[in-house]
Amino acid sequence: MHEIFLKLHKEGFLEERTTKQPYCEKHDSFLADRFVEGTCPKCGYDDARGDQCDKCGSLLDPFDLINPKCKVDGAAPVPRDTAHIFLRLDKLQGEIQTWFEKAVHDGSWSANGVAITKAWLDRGLEGRSITRDLKWGVSVPLPGYEKKVIYVWFDACIGYPSITANYTDEWEKWWKNPDEVKLYQFLGKDNVPFHTVIFPGSVLGTKDKWTKLHTLSTTEYLNYENTKFSKSRGVGVFGNNAQEIGIPASVWRYYLIANRPETGDTQFEWQNFVLANNSELLANFGNFVNRVVKFVNAKLDGTVPEFSASYADDSFDFPGWIADVNKLLGEYIEEMESVKLKASLAKFMEISSKGNLLLQYRLDNANLVAHPERTKTVLGLALNLASLLASLSSPFVPAAAESIVRQLNSKLEFIPETWDPEVLKPGHKIGKAEYLFTRIDDKKVAEWKEQFGGTQESRAAEVEAKRKKQEEKDRKKAKKAAGRQAPAPGAADGAPLETAATADIKTLPIREVLKPEEK
Repeated sequence: MHEIFLKLHKEGFLEERTTKQPYCEKHDSFLADRFVEGTCPKCGYDDARGDQCDKCGSLLDPFDLINPKCKVDGAAPVPRDTAHIFLRLDKLQGEIQTWFEKAVHDGSWSANGVAITKAWLDRGLEGRSITRDLKWGVSVPLPGYEKKVIYVWFDACIGYPSITANYTDEWEKWWKNPDEVKLYQFLGKDNVPFHTVIFPGSVLGTKDKWTKLHTLSTTEYLNYENTKFSKSRGVGVFGNNAQEIGIPASVWRYYLIANRPETGDTQFEWQNFVLANNSELLANFGNFVNRVVKFVNAKLDGTVPEFSASYADDSFDFPGWIADVNKLLGEYIEEMESVKLKASLAKFMEISSKGNLLLQYRLDNANLVAHPERTKTVLGLALNLASLLASLSSPFVPAAAESIVRQLNSKLEFIPETWDPEVLKPGHKIGKAEYLFTRIDDKKVAEWKEQFGGTQESRAAEVEAKRKKQEEKDRKKAKKAAGRQAPAPGAADGAPLETAATADIKTLPIREVLKPEEK
């Protein structure tokens, strides 16, 4: 962090300016931008923060907000002069623009990532303050800044190489090796400017040879039951909640990727969550693997039967089926290479469906007796497809992949460009069957909606009720205090009685930047 900061300072891309910062007089402290809340001036959202609007995604200045309030105590912040360090993105715009155009051409960027970055560049970059008057954070390595820290706009993304450096002294093999390393990043659209403008600008300004962004996978918003997730406001289900209710991680991973908002906003809905588990993971993927492994253990002593992938039969087009699997495999790989995770997961489920098609009407005791060669071919191909599914599922649901290789008594193979349906040879002993997934009771939908929706709404209502109760107490206290100052008995009837003071709401000025000669 300090290394990049000092190199930018040396190269002339950092500058001290005196600015107006929000200050809360009620608890006597400068406020971090996100501790100022109010109405977004761009879209009118009445719960925006001083650094960003969650609704429209605009980056904001605390004094841009309409009716700003301190998040801690509700007081209106006032502007106070303070000196800070600014990153001169305006001086770096040319280099950032050149890098951006090449990165988009050479890599694979989501459309919204391109659009957001282009909009920033088209508007023209400005210097941004990268320090704050806070008590916690990374220290500023300049004299006179001992009581200030580096702000998240600057230090968050630099945390990536910093964490790697904590892990290994050879961190530069990844972060300063652009000829051999490609950087892929996955994020929500509200974080795009930090990763495509501020971070690239910061490393470009050092003049060192950094590994920079190659592929950007940016999502839109995942909403919760037709409202917005907000941990601070208690809306939605989060990681600690997911752990508490005991649903395996594989189910969460599958549903969230299948519902990933890659091209537009999507909804987390409990009804669809349960449906994804019961009708997709369990009925399709889990059913296929479990049915095959159990049958081989029950009827063939857990041994891969004699079979040939070249087997032909008038009742089913085996070669055509293998060709279909390979076609879908190619599409899966293409989607993965393009970082289209949602689409590649859908291709995976299509391949699993091909497995169930293979078994349909062809795998039971009667077929094993009447058509032993065909049935053994079905089993041999199905077991090998299960091995392929383990590899294809491992990026998404690794626990399921590990279970499959245990059941097959095999190893997790690399994802092939062309599927070999004879990796598991005749005579190979497989393991015992395990359930990949279990059914979720449909009644859980109402229970979880209540637990993570209505209950949290009740909490919010309770907080609001407490707030109103406190306001009423304060009004009564003020009225009582004013009553003690009322005119003594005998004062003229009808004389005005002043019971409380009122304060005018003043419009806070937009943050001012003082030029050096005005300091």
